[in-house]
This record gives sequence, structure tokens and C-alpha cells, in this order.
Amino acid sequence: MCGLFGVVRLGSNSRPIDEQTRARARRALHTLEHRGPDAWGEWYDERAYIGHRRLSIIDTSTHGLQPMVQNRSGHVLSFNGEIYNFASLRDELVRDYDFESFTDSEVLLHGYNKWGMSGLLERIEGMFAFVIYDPRQRKLHLVRDRVGIKPLYYGIWSSQITFASELKAIVEFSELGDLEHDTTALYDFLTYGYVPTPKSLYRQVQKLPAARHLEIDVDTGIRRETAYWSLNDSIDNVENPGLSEELNHLLKTSVNEQMVADVPLGFFLSGGIDSSAVTAAAAYHGARQKTFSIGFDSERYDETPFAQMVADRYETDHLRSILSEEASGAIAEDVIRNYDEPFADSSAVPTYFVSKLAAESVKVALTGDGGDEVFCGYNWYRRFARAQGRMVRFPQFVQPLTRYLRRRNGHSERRPISARLSERLEYDHLLTGFDLYARLMGGLIAREKSNYRRFWEIPDDYDDYWQYRAFYREDLPLFTRMQYLDFHTYLPDDILTKVDRASMMVSLETRVPLLSTPIIEFGFGISERSRLLNGRLKGVLVASQRNELPSAILDRPKKGFSVPKQQWSSGLFLKGRTFGENTLHQMYGELVPNEAGIAL
Repeated sequence: MCGLFGVVRLGSNSRPIDEQTRARARRALHTLEHRGPDAWGEWYDERAYIGHRRLSIIDTSTHGLQPMVQNRSGHVLSFNGEIYNFASLRDELVRDYDFESFTDSEVLLHGYNKWGMSGLLERIEGMFAFVIYDPRQRKLHLVRDRVGIKPLYYGIWSSQITFASELKAIVEFSELGDLEHDTTALYDFLTYGYVPTPKSLYRQVQKLPAARHLEIDVDTGIRRETAYWSLNDSIDNVENPGLSEELNHLLKTSVNEQMVADVPLGFFLSGGIDSSAVTAAAAYHGARQKTFSIGFDSERYDETPFAQMVADRYETDHLRSILSEEASGAIAEDVIRNYDEPFADSSAVPTYFVSKLAAESVKVALTGDGGDEVFCGYNWYRRFARAQGRMVRFPQFVQPLTRYLRRRNGHSERRPISARLSERLEYDHLLTGFDLYARLMGGLIAREKSNYRRFWEIPDDYDDYWQYRAFYREDLPLFTRMQYLDFHTYLPDDILTKVDRASMMVSLETRVPLLSTPIIEFGFGISERSRLLNGRLKGVLVASQRNELPSAILDRPKKGFSVPKQQWSSGLFLKGRTFGENTLHQMYGELVPNEAGIAL
């Protein structure tokens, strides 16, 4: 994993990049040192500055330094991520190109020169965000992987485009007055729990969506964004009796491909089905594994006994740590602030701690992320289906009572009765459609944001659920519809963002075998009934692991990887507001209404 930053002047008569600008660019690049502490490099001419911070994983020699320049064409590459099939592509390219390294970076560079961008993107399998600059043709290419595992921001102002792995680098490069906060992004955050793609905290800066290639003509400034891969092409209704065996084979293949590294490698092991399946697949290939888990000083939330069960079965070198309220409260604000814009997933805190634990022993860790979105694993799918099917509903005037109960008891020991009652009233008898989905995801619904709407002067016709609406496919079966929605929204903007930033804080590369292209296309290519084999969420994944994992792992109820907010009451976990509202008020207080102005 690495960090990239660059700036390119747009327009045939643009002013040249001088030494003062390059100095600003270097400062911006070095805000990403945590993403690449091992080395750094830069390339520049009068029109462009491209920088790179390196975390050395494959071919750790100096031959792998970036930015990398193709000696025939002059193409310049800055790359963040891993290409898992680079060795086979290298074997094909070595007939035509002289390689100076054994890196996936050089494969990208020569592959682009040989096949062009569309041909390259058809061939590569991995997680990546990269930039290729062609100084001769005056073209700039920005590319992000199929799922959105690796981040890529870009901003356009003052006849230039600036791009970076994290928003903080663009902010550092900007000058006073360049960037303006986007209040619609803050407003959206209250619904989604994150700033939804393509928005960022600033009007001038965007996130490049997953599976997109953005090409910019440097002389004219004309931009062309194309989707080079689509989940739509994978959706099918396949059924056959051997699906679980096929999935087990795909998982073992994906894990094996992602275990390639020239540095120590380990595994996050939560004790859930997904990370346990990844650990089991790795054991099949014979390596003695290092596994890492985080528990809590609350027995109700602590899953480390289950992680230990898997570790014992496969004789891993297992390390665990128990996270206390005090330790979590002390670091929570720093962790969330590292996301550079509002972020409301409190599990970012334990994700940081398990990353920190792993980083003391390894440089790469494989995780179980993505299994819920690909194989239909979230409990809220059943809640949504149950509530949507209700024929009788309570009148809307009951809503203030349920909101009062939920807010008053959300962090209280009484929650098992009163808060659950309020949730059941809302889910089953009050909310429908996107209101219901937003509530299930932990966000505020449209009518609860009226004071924010007035304060930020959000237009009356603004669509509170525009991101959900963009990916809501009514033609799909209900559970598949929820998966499709989560795959395009919650997965890249919450789950993958959370893990990327938390792990990069400690310079740890994380990989996600359950999000390889073959596994994604398998998961969405089988029928909903097959995914829910035997009527179980993730039924086909469970069936694929019957001979690999203990029944105690496979048959226990699902738990999310979240902090014990009902027991904790420190820092951002204070009683009385959602975690998202606490984040917004404590970290962006100057941008939000004062306490007296909010009456939810």
C-alpha cells in the first residue's frame, strides 16, 4: 500500500509549475507518510508534479521506487495497491519489454504501453488506485479498482487538477480560499454516516467512484469518465448442487493469490464466518499463520473466544488484545479525524487497534470484509423485508415517542426493553422505503434533519436519499436488491474506507480475498435462493465451510464488529446523540448549528 499525490496544470497557456509550487506539492505528499513510510519519490516537468510515498511489499529493492517512468513512451506512473495476477501478466510482457524490477507497478506501466488503458483494465485483478501521465500526448489518467478498495480524490480549481490518496494532501496543497466546505455533504452525512461518493467535504474535490477511469486532456481540460466494469453483468440466477464446493475452491484460490508478499503477512481473525473462512483457506496452503483479534471488556461484545477456537484448530500464531473504554475513548477522536471528513462508523476504533496489533508483527494482513455484501449476510435485510410486508401501520404521530425512547436509552442499560421496543415500533409499523433503510443503517431520516436543512439552506427539493435511489434496483429480488445497494454504497464508502484509513494509520496493508472479481461474480451470479441456502443468511458460504470450521462458528448468531456503545459513555460515545451527530458537533462544530438550534 502506498500514497500518491500530484498536480497537473490544465490549458495550453497554463502557467508553469515553479519551485515554490513543487515545494508545496512535497509538503502535501508528505502528509501521506503513514501510507508509505519506506521511501518517497517525485517526477515533474513544467506542467505536472507527480509524487509517491512507498510502503514496500513486492520487490522491496530500490528498483521498485516510484514514480516509475516507461523508457520508450515517457509515461509516468504513481500507484497505490496490489495487482494479484501481475506475475502471469509479466510473463506475457517480458517478451516485448526489458523489466528492471519484479513489481506489479512495472507490469502496469508496460501493460498500459502495450494494451492501452481498456486492455490493461480488462486484464488486471487486484485493489488499486493509480495515475498515469502521458507528457507527450498531454493526457492524464486516474483509475480506481472495481470495488473501491483503494481511495482516490481529485480536485479541480485555478486551471489545475490535484489528486491524492487522501483528502488531507489536497487540503495541504490548497491555499486560503481555494476550498469551500460543501454543506450538502454535511447534510448527507447525517443520513448515510459518511460523505457519499462522489462528494467530499469540499465542493472543489471529488472521490473517483469505483470501477471508473477518468481521462483528462491536459491542453483543453476536457474530462471523460467511463465505467470499465459493472456488477450488472454478473447478476444471474444460476443454481446447481455443487455451488458450495465451487465457492470453497474460489476462496482458496483468492486467498492463495493474495498471500504473495516479500514481507511478513498475517490475518485479521474476528471469530465470525468471513475472517474464519479466510484463515481456513490460508491453512489449506500449508503456511503457519499469524492471526490477530481484538476483544472488549464487555462479555456481550467480546468474540475473542471464537477467534481462539479457529486459531487452535489451525494452530496459528495468535495474538489478541482486549480494548477498554478508557483506551478507546483516548484515541477515538484521533482515529475519526484521520478520515478528513465526517465518518460515523464507531468500529473504526477497534479496526485501528487490531491494525496496530498486527503492524507490530506483519506488514500485510488479509481480512474477511465483503462477505456480507456478496453473500447476503446482514440482519437488516430480514428486518427490511418484514417491515415492508406490514399491511397495518401506526399513525405518524407515534414517531416522536419512538425517537425519544431511542435517543434517551440508546446508551443505557435499559436498552434491551425500551430502545428495542422503539425500534420494533419504527421498523415494523412506521417507516417504509428509504426512511426505513436509513434508520436500519443508523442514520437520521429526512424529517429529523429539518433544523439542519434550514441552517445550511438546503433547497426544499433536495433528495435526502439520492445515493440510495441511484442504486435501488426494484427489478431484483428483495434481498439481492439490498445487497446490490450495499455493494455500491455502504461497502466502498463505509466498510472499505474504514479499514483503509485505520490500517494505513499504522502503515499496514490490508487485503480482501472475498472481494476478488471471481468471488463477486460468483456471489451475484447464483440465485438468491442459493445464496440463502437452507434459509440462512450467507447460506452458501456457510455450506462451503462445513468441513473447514467448527459448528460453533458456523451456527452462532451474527455479531457486528462494533464497540459496546450501550456500556461506554466516554468521548464520542456520549449518551444523548448518535455517534454521527457527536462526530459532527465535536469535530466540525463551526460548521453546524449550535446546541440550541437543534431539536430532534
